[in-house]
Amino acid sequence: MMASLSRILAVLMKEFIQMRRDRLTFAMMVGIPLVQLLLFGYAINTDPRHLPTLIELGDDGPAVRAIIETMENSEYFDIQGTIGPGEADAAMRTNETIFILVIPPDFERDLMRGEQPDILLDVDASDPVAAGAGAGAFPQIVARALAEQGAGPPAANAVIHRRYNPSGETAMNIVPGLLGIILTMTMAMMTSMAITKEAERGTLETLLATPTRPLEVMAGKIAPYVLVGALQVALMLLAARYLFGVPFWGDPRAFLLAVTLFILVNLSLGFLFSTLARTQMQAMQMTFFVFLPSILLSGFMFPFSGMPAWARTIGEAIPATHFIRAVRAIMLKGADTAEVLTDLWPLAVIFAVIATLALTRYRRTLD
Repeated sequence: MMASLSRILAVLMKEFIQMRRDRLTFAMMVGIPLVQLLLFGYAINTDPRHLPTLIELGDDGPAVRAIIETMENSEYFDIQGTIGPGEADAAMRTNETIFILVIPPDFERDLMRGEQPDILLDVDASDPVAAGAGAGAFPQIVARALAEQGAGPPAANAVIHRRYNPSGETAMNIVPGLLGIILTMTMAMMTSMAITKEAERGTLETLLATPTRPLEVMAGKIAPYVLVGALQVALMLLAARYLFGVPFWGDPRAFLLAVTLFILVNLSLGFLFSTLARTQMQAMQMTFFVFLPSILLSGFMFPFSGMPAWARTIGEAIPATHFIRAVRAIMLKGADTAEVLTDLWPLAVIFAVIATLALTRYRRTLD
């Protein structure tokens, strides 16, 4: 039987009409490749430069100033100020800096005497990709700076102290971040698709006919998934500890607070998607549109500090960014609640905004 060109054209026109009606799917087909192109082309940088650096200045002089100037000229380091003795731990745990240059007392005197004094670079090695290039270049930077001052090699010993992940294992950085990525994908997607499924089957209309308030519906819908999220976190923590050897040095209460806030953020996001989507496919597409930036712009796979300013601004609005920072600080650096508060309060604000939008959309549905 010969194929009919007219019938093929009829089916073709039908598909175009269907595509025009399903504008969200068409937008995703065009938008996701465009977003990937822009992010990978402009935002992703596996060789980050201008990383935040603090100085513990135990001595000052021409050689010290030459070293600091050469570090800045190398473009690996962005000198942001000085700290006092004993402040290095807090600066590292609060993600204030990646490098700390420690100039010991009497450095200039010992250098003039030819005693080869130590000069220390403290490195936050919890993200080995971000810290690797700068730490690797530091000995050459010190040697070049001192050579310009007339000191013959080796004038000083460049000591590199890699904190939190001295062996540079990728699992130490990836596994804690994976908590945020998995929860983002499962919590938002499960909630949005479950509620949209009720709308497709017509059971949501029965719920709308009851005197149940929007807040009560939202709380009842997301409560079971909070327990599911807690189970996921427990399983991932066990796997992190016993399969990958990832330690847990921090305050469990801070970790519990961060996890609870993040789960609530993603569940409320799923609830919001369910008020916007007409089908489960649309709900899944919306989730994926959030999931992609969460992987690329949160610091999970690529160093956050190496991104351009506009990408970091977008990343700060992504819940996974703050959660991954907090979890890495708690698990790897031994941080407590006060030290991760700068990432906990943005999660609380994001949750309040998304929950308000979701409840507002649900009220419109009721009307």
